Amino acid sequence: MSGLSNIIYKKRVKEAMSVAKYIFVTGGVVSSLGKGIASASIGKLLESTGLKITLIKCDPYINVDPGTMNPFQHGEVYVTDDGAETDLDLGHYERFTNAKLTKENNITTGKIYYSVISKERKGDYLGKTVQIIPHITDEIKHSIKKVANRKNIDVVIVEIGGTVGDIESRPFLEAIRQLRLEVGRENAVNIHVTLVPYIKAAGEVKTKPTQHSVGTLREIGIMPDVILCRSEKHLTMQAKEKIALFCNVDKEAVISAVDVDTIYEVPICLYKEGLNGILARLLKLRCRGRNLTRWQKTVLDKIKNPVNAVTVAVVGKYIILQDAYKSIYEALTHAAIANNTRLLIKRVDSEDIEKYGSHVYLNDVDAILIPGGFGKRGIEGKIEAVRYAREKEIPFFGICLGMQIAAIEFARNICGLKKANSTEFNSKTPYPVISLLEEQRGVKAKGATMRLGKYSCRLRKDTKSIKAYGRKVVSERHRHRYEFNNRYRNIFEKNGLIAAGIYPNSDLVEIVELANHPWYIACQSHPEFKSKPDIAHPLFKSFIRAALKNR
Repeated sequence: MSGLSNIIYKKRVKEAMSVAKYIFVTGGVVSSLGKGIASASIGKLLESTGLKITLIKCDPYINVDPGTMNPFQHGEVYVTDDGAETDLDLGHYERFTNAKLTKENNITTGKIYYSVISKERKGDYLGKTVQIIPHITDEIKHSIKKVANRKNIDVVIVEIGGTVGDIESRPFLEAIRQLRLEVGRENAVNIHVTLVPYIKAAGEVKTKPTQHSVGTLREIGIMPDVILCRSEKHLTMQAKEKIALFCNVDKEAVISAVDVDTIYEVPICLYKEGLNGILARLLKLRCRGRNLTRWQKTVLDKIKNPVNAVTVAVVGKYIILQDAYKSIYEALTHAAIANNTRLLIKRVDSEDIEKYGSHVYLNDVDAILIPGGFGKRGIEGKIEAVRYAREKEIPFFGICLGMQIAAIEFARNICGLKKANSTEFNSKTPYPVISLLEEQRGVKAKGATMRLGKYSCRLRKDTKSIKAYGRKVVSERHRHRYEFNNRYRNIFEKNGLIAAGIYPNSDLVEIVELANHPWYIACQSHPEFKSKPDIAHPLFKSFIRAALKNR
């Protein structure tokens, strides 16, 4: 390369690096392929090379956010520091990467249409017919660019929810098609995640579904640069060459994303397939030669070579759906990693406890956790599970509703308030130990009106909570309408259940502990949302340590 050519090349690279790059992730063939895990893993790969990344999830549903959806419909609702109720994939993004996500990182059809219609009513489009193209697609692009324009962002990973071919996702696909044209090919890459099924009877993988999926994508006007092939088996070079030929991509860009034992292995697998090098070349990224050695040592090695083992019962009402308590399960896994322990989670339906009793399901576990939830169904079973943990001195962790259940159980069985309850379940209870937050009185709308997001908590000295956290003031994320009723704090503390954490601004009880119990902590917040595989949350870490002692 001549001196002048080299100067021109360096200038172009510098110009390309002056704006954020885009990676658009789409999915095809079937849903539930793990686009969220793939996107988070790509983020981890890029961060390991010294780049600053952020991620966006585009959800095609018309709900403004998932906050009013039944967990059986949507799975877990993940909450950010700024109080956004978002898709559970944002949880994967924050667990895998250091990205700080906000309400702007989850874009829904509902948000987009709400914004466009509001602008139309105000007269912003006066004289124009408001249409999907350009008004809806322009709003989508504006929402994506708003995140991309944050300070010091090198790469924005944009995951499009749903499956190519779905009518709901077409505006988002059209928007990213336009956006790539606007920013230029050197500043955007399309990654398509597909299924390459293994047919056991034939003893081979089949590439035809991927070919059809890419064909549908190309009809929309999107050409994939990388194809991420989910499969039970590693793809042979012959299979990769066939996909490359029929899908018009380089064979090196056909990535085998084989099933793994743990989701935290995915970044390593993609690294071994050379995805980081492909992205660096396509986007002209200036990487700084780091690797995933620390991730391997602090996470994967401990998952694969544990010293001990514990069994934790999670007693809930949405147990049959894996994604309903996704962050809970992951936070428990992180805590097990930190304690060099193999984790077995026993999922217990609280309604089964109501029918057959706690001893049938909880007599062989090392610890018991009750997660959040809403509604009266299964509540008495959860109360019975708390009583069992308290009486048998089994480590107990209550989260959100789990704390409220602990208060009800203690009031009934220790404080002598036999008909104690939450006003959520019985508005006429004579002992409302859990009642509606003062700020919630008069609130009629259900969407985004709970106590949401980050709040501080001052910890009481000489408690297990402050010992676990190692500091006096902490902050956690919340999602609830009901609170501990301070009218009953004195009688609770006289009987041994102390307020270990207080929201100082309004004296709300955030954490309770049972003084004469090996490990009994319940909190109103959702600490699971701030746990990472290489940085386990302090309360979960302490909980698993207690389970080990009780084993």
